[in-house]
Amino acid sequence: MAAAKVAAKVAAKVAAKVAAKVAAKVAAKVAAKVAAKVAAKVAAAIADNITMKTKLFTIAMAVLIVSSLLSCVGLKPREEKPQPPTYIMGKGKVDMDKLAQFIGKYNEFADEGHLRLMARLYYEESLFEGVNHDIAFTQMCLETGFLKFGGDVQPDQNNFAGLGAVGNGAPGLSFPDPRTGVRAHIQHLKAYGSEDPLNLELVNPRFKYVRRGCAPTYEGLAGTWAADKQYAVKIHAMLDRLYDFSF
Repeated sequence: MAAAKVAAKVAAKVAAKVAAKVAAKVAAKVAAKVAAKVAAKVAAAIADNITMKTKLFTIAMAVLIVSSLLSCVGLKPREEKPQPPTYIMGKGKVDMDKLAQFIGKYNEFADEGHLRLMARLYYEESLFEGVNHDIAFTQMCLETGFLKFGGDVQPDQNNFAGLGAVGNGAPGLSFPDPRTGVRAHIQHLKAYGSEDPLNLELVNPRFKYVRRGCAPTYEGLAGTWAADKQYAVKIHAMLDRLYDFSF
């Protein structure tokens, strides 16, 4: 009986670990049902006056079934959602696939290839200058309405941050291709967030008008980058949406 009790404890520990690792609701339900059936069989085997070999075999099968469930479902411990960034300079946490999927969720008519291109450009250009791509990408989503545009700036301008679009119908700057437009946006963010020199050739003609390092965090963009006093609140809300979607 001592061996049976030890084996039963082992099965219980395995089942507990499985339960702790089940993050998805569907997988949790499956694990609960299997665990219940296994527990019932173990209890029945111990309650019945059967041989020790049968008891041990039943418990071993319980451990095997639970272990197989964990392996097949491919469950991992649920990671805690990271906090969205506040500093403009730094490295983002959202990968390119999630960036593209996020904007596609709110712009279902956009070309998937174009969304992937934009995600890659923001990831790469931000990395070149040391800018947090999560902040840059969410600011682009805010400024362009998830690449739907609809304001003074038109899609063919490749202006993804409203650079030079000061209202009253002013369309702002235009750039020859998406990469140049993204680079201009990243350079403008770096002008606000840092006093460090640019790593790539300057393509943003409005870079010189920014007081370098005047806004280390995106909170400082309200009333500076944009006249809207709620601008930082809107970026914060967009970052929260991105992180809720991605993690």
